[in-house]
Amino acid sequence: MNDQPTGPQLATVTLDAPIISGDVTIDQVKIRKPQAGELRGLSLSALLNLDYAALENLLPRITIPTLTKAQIMAMDPSDFTQLGSEVMDFLLPKGAKAALSPTG
Repeated sequence: MNDQPTGPQLATVTLDAPIISGDVTIDQVKIRKPQAGELRGLSLSALLNLDYAALENLLPRITIPTLTKAQIMAMDPSDFTQLGSEVMDFLLPKGAKAALSPTG
């Protein structure tokens, strides 16, 4: 059995509109691949459809630095979409990614 993780477990998103929080400016956010327990109470289909409410609940669990719901609510839509796209990429099985690949 192979215990090594496959594929990227962390993605970095450079924000188009940095988040200002007090004296701190957040211009990059790292997203960890969620573990099954971090998906509790969420619909996988909602996450794959980039549903706002589902992502608003998941992102604080898997972002570095940890984004608050208020920061997510105030986020530029293009940045929110980038974060959601990374989450979607983590959730898709390898076979689905291969089928969607233009070279595959």
